[in-house]
Amino acid sequence: MNTKIFVNLPVSDLPTSREFYIGLGFTLNPQYSNDDGACIVISEEIYVMLLTRKYFGTFTPKAISDAQATTEVLLALSADDRAGVDALVARATAAGGSTYAEPRDLGFMYQHGFQDPDGHMWEVFWMAGPPPQEG
Repeated sequence: MNTKIFVNLPVSDLPTSREFYIGLGFTLNPQYSNDDGACIVISEEIYVMLLTRKYFGTFTPKAISDAQATTEVLLALSADDRAGVDALVARATAAGGSTYAEPRDLGFMYQHGFQDPDGHMWEVFWMAGPPPQEG
């Protein structure tokens, strides 16, 4: 089964968030974007739906987390190598994001991360091989 993932994120300033993710090298799908949201294409299988906080609220009966104050989810993206990890984090900080920890080198895995302008945390990692499979 070829499953796609659509990560929905509440944002305070849609134009700023849209430009941030485009600044990372991702693309905007205008067909699924409007004044309430923007569809950011990370890959053929991964999409980020940036939704205004008001519009995001129409999808949930729960309070919307403030990602600047709390962490509800830690999103992770793989990179092809260590340089790819560092490059994406560098693009994120250049586009207006920030880092929240120092890079970690575990030998078999290298990771670093960034926060977008709304505080959503993204972990970028490289692993020497695929994760173990149970079998």
